Amino acid sequence: MTLTISKFRRLLPLLAAAVFTVGCAPLTVASKAEYSVGRARLVLPSGDWQDLGTSEEAIAGSGGRIELQTRNVGLRTAQGDWLAVLRVQTNRTGDRKGSPQGIGYCPPQQHVTVEDGASGSPVRADCLRLKRWGSSAQWLEKNRPDLVQWLGSRQIVLVQPYSYLSYRYVTEAGAWVTVEALIDQRLLRPTTRSNDEFLVAGRPALQWSQDLARAVRQSAGMMDGHLAIPPFPFPTPTSRP
Repeated sequence: MTLTISKFRRLLPLLAAAVFTVGCAPLTVASKAEYSVGRARLVLPSGDWQDLGTSEEAIAGSGGRIELQTRNVGLRTAQGDWLAVLRVQTNRTGDRKGSPQGIGYCPPQQHVTVEDGASGSPVRADCLRLKRWGSSAQWLEKNRPDLVQWLGSRQIVLVQPYSYLSYRYVTEAGAWVTVEALIDQRLLRPTTRSNDEFLVAGRPALQWSQDLARAVRQSAGMMDGHLAIPPFPFPTPTSRP
């Protein structure tokens, strides 16, 4: 017995050191992609995001021309399938040139969830639009032909079905942020096995779109324009549908 206790006592310092080492080991955190877009810093949720380039645009504001930059990014699976495409546009600099007249136009649309936080204001915009079945026949071609043309020019074909989202936020002073997205529904909707589950399956997508709108509004007031796209409600699929 004495010999056993003695050996145990000699092991105590080694055990304590091992516990200390494990306790101090750094936690592994999935890296997030970051890109500049105009005056903003775009932070994306974890995943295999790819930069799809930028473009420039200038529009007339009440106090002069508003210089804008658009950043395009895409999310892919390990097999190379496109799961999401995001287009984010912001002021190119911190200069504010007022907003264009009628910028708050946010009309209702059949089979599209529309939330107008600006209540039809002619000088500011807070317009969220969510089409849960954006991949339905010819809907994107009829409503966003320029986006369809852009996707075609880059040979980007998203996994179907996918949802379409757009959010435009513009202040009277001319702060400008817009986000447009096509997203594989597996990232936004749960698998349903009953009528009751099907009826509430759209809630995560709506909540995600509202979270994104909140992040956009916050980014417009930050010095560095920090815009963190919220994580999708469901994990990246590991197999093809």
